Amino acid sequence: MITDPIFYLAAIPAVLLIGLSKGGFGGSISLVGVPLMAMIVSPVVAAGILLPIMVVMDGISLYAWRGRFDRALLLSMLPAAIGGVGLGYLTAAFISPDGVRLLLGLLALWFAADWFFRSRHRSDPKERRPLRASAWGAVSGFSSFVSHAGGPPYQIYVLPLRLTPQTYAGTSAVFFAAVNGVKLLPYFLLGQFSTGNLMTSAVLLPLAPVATLIGVWLVRKVDPAAFYVFTYALLVPVGLKLVFDGAAAMIS
Repeated sequence: MITDPIFYLAAIPAVLLIGLSKGGFGGSISLVGVPLMAMIVSPVVAAGILLPIMVVMDGISLYAWRGRFDRALLLSMLPAAIGGVGLGYLTAAFISPDGVRLLLGLLALWFAADWFFRSRHRSDPKERRPLRASAWGAVSGFSSFVSHAGGPPYQIYVLPLRLTPQTYAGTSAVFFAAVNGVKLLPYFLLGQFSTGNLMTSAVLLPLAPVATLIGVWLVRKVDPAAFYVFTYALLVPVGLKLVFDGAAAMIS
């Protein structure tokens, strides 16, 4: 088990931010979890510690948002996302997590810029396109497996549909609960659930319900227009962080 106090100075804020996102508030703020912890431990160790905590958060979020999800959207995205997880497992020895982070960061920045300069002036939701939904679902599943970074690809397709904040939160809860549940077996096969990692997860676990339920409460209290402005705005620092981390690691 990790006993270094410096680790917990990074891990506690990381878990709290992920919990807010799992509750449905802020979307991609969960992406800062692995980078925060990776300042102290390796990204692989950070991902292994966080996954069991995220699964517990998913369960709480599923209960909180039970019945509030878009079934058609899930049917168009989830099968491809599970396929993306499988692809991530099969190519785990060959892919560059840093390259994936760089690409996802650029996509997030492009998406935020497109919303700011063009899409925010439209009030009508975008048309649903099953092929596009499957493509972004696959990218989300793959990037979630590689670095718990499935949020931006998911949001790129889902946010322009302009679901109500509650339906968005419930649909996201089902989507990522399924993706994270599928990830458990391949993570185990890759040896990421060591005794030390699991004991560290257990120490951080009490934060999971508190942070997740705060996220649920915020979604229910925040005005829908403000909710989407906040969610889109968060893509900018998250995208910049992913670009910086990916580029710095690839250059060094």
